[in-house]
Order: sequence, then C-alpha cells, then structure tokens
Amino acid sequence: MGKLKAMLNIENMTNFIPNTQLLEDIATRLTSREIDLTLCYNNTIQQYNKEYRQKDKATDVLSFPVENDFILDSNLMPLGSIVISVDFVLQKAREYKHSEASEMALLFIHGLLHLLGYDHETDAGEMREKEALIIKKFKLPKSLIVRIEEN
Repeated sequence: MGKLKAMLNIENMTNFIPNTQLLEDIATRLTSREIDLTLCYNNTIQQYNKEYRQKDKATDVLSFPVENDFILDSNLMPLGSIVISVDFVLQKAREYKHSEASEMALLFIHGLLHLLGYDHETDAGEMREKEALIIKKFKLPKSLIVRIEEN
C-alpha cells in the first residue's frame, strides 16, 4: 500500500484557476492529513489578518493550524487552513518573472510548513532548509523566506 494522499479542500473565492495537482502533490509529500485552502483577494485576507493577527493590512498567506489538545490520533485530525491572496500571487509572479502556478505553490509550501509547526521568525533556519528542499524537489523558483531575507 502506498503513502496516504493528503486531502486538499479548496474554497476558491476568485476567478484564478490553481494547479490543483501540483498543490496536492506538495501536500502529499509533507502530510497525509486534511488541509483547507482558501483562495481570496486582498480585501478578504486583510479582514482575516486584522481579526486574527491584529494587522490591518493585506498579506500573501495566512496559516491556521488546528489546535489539538484532546484527540488521541492526531493523524485523523485536519492539519489546518491556509488562506492565500490571489492578488499577491499575480503581483509576485509578475515581479519575479515566473509562473502564477509557481508563485501559488511557493505560498502554499510556506503556509503548509507553518501548519506543520515551522516558524522562520523563531527557528534557527529549519523552516528555510525544509522549504529549500521542497522547492528543489518541485523545481520551483526562490522561496519566500529567501526573498524576504534579500529585501
């Protein structure tokens, strides 16, 4: 029997068409747990950012891990939710001259690693290393963390 495939539930509130197969392949490489992905525009992600992080501005990606203090088999629990702004996907794909599918994948990887407990703001480079390995495996352009560090 092969590895369990991650279940990716996509709520698309935009007219952007994601490369669902690429996102599912990335998710399955990292987890077999269920992930909710919401694609929205800046105005919606700004509302989430304000409500959950007290930051009244749009952002590229938000992650909401499922808090799990009482379930014995956490493998059956959903991993959490990722929210991605399609406005940022389109803008950054143009800015960095790569495909929109690649930019969506980079943001998805970044959000997924946060769901898995990585935090580039507090770790000693573990998230960056993990991100680099996944990006290399899927032949994607520079990671979000590297781009942030270069600016």
